Amino acid sequence: MKTYCLGDPHGGYKAILQCLERSEFNKEEDKLICIGDVADGYSEVPQCFEELLSIKNLVYVMGNHDIWLLDYLKFGATPYVWLSQGGQATLNAYLKVPELMEKHRDFLNKCPYYYIEGTRLFIHGGFNTMHPLLETSYSDMTWDRDMWFNALDTAKMTNVGKASRRISHQLKHINDYTEIYIGHTSTSKVSDEPVNVLNIWNIDQGGGWEGKLSIINIDTKEYFQSDFVYSLYLGERGR
Repeated sequence: MKTYCLGDPHGGYKAILQCLERSEFNKEEDKLICIGDVADGYSEVPQCFEELLSIKNLVYVMGNHDIWLLDYLKFGATPYVWLSQGGQATLNAYLKVPELMEKHRDFLNKCPYYYIEGTRLFIHGGFNTMHPLLETSYSDMTWDRDMWFNALDTAKMTNVGKASRRISHQLKHINDYTEIYIGHTSTSKVSDEPVNVLNIWNIDQGGGWEGKLSIINIDTKEYFQSDFVYSLYLGERGR
């Protein structure tokens, strides 16, 4: 069994299909860990979930946009902040297939906010690395960007001693894991490929915006990508 990790699809069903096909993903034998944010962006959010749910060995980690979607599916909540950040497309999509709303609500309601496999951590945003993971709120797990930006800044330091002190203090608990896989913070402005900094792998290459969707084999680090997602949804704004 091969294990893959998928970034933030943001309604890009066609992009998911390309990633699965190009990686030769086997739905019956391989494992897929999706680190959140299927919701909000392009117009095929329900189709995205249906495709993922057809995978036998699926692990789905909640993202911040998934929380907004779950609030809508559970309570009918439609805050402006959600609608203005891709939620309107999600809302419109579910109004076309209301029969899927309960199914997807129940699925998301059971999804974890992080997943640990061996010594690897899979989380949507990040966590307060000055403290152990379990001292981080679920909100921070889906929204945090400090872990990624601190890692980037530390990796750029030419003073090895200063960088080491920063890791031992500010980034102390990234060393609780051999690898950490995140999405949430698009790398598309600097790279359209998965980015590895310290022991963190960022696989959000801006699929919800102007970038590509990525899927990576966590053992070999071989990755596969969709076309630029906007080119698959001409006339749509995405995120």
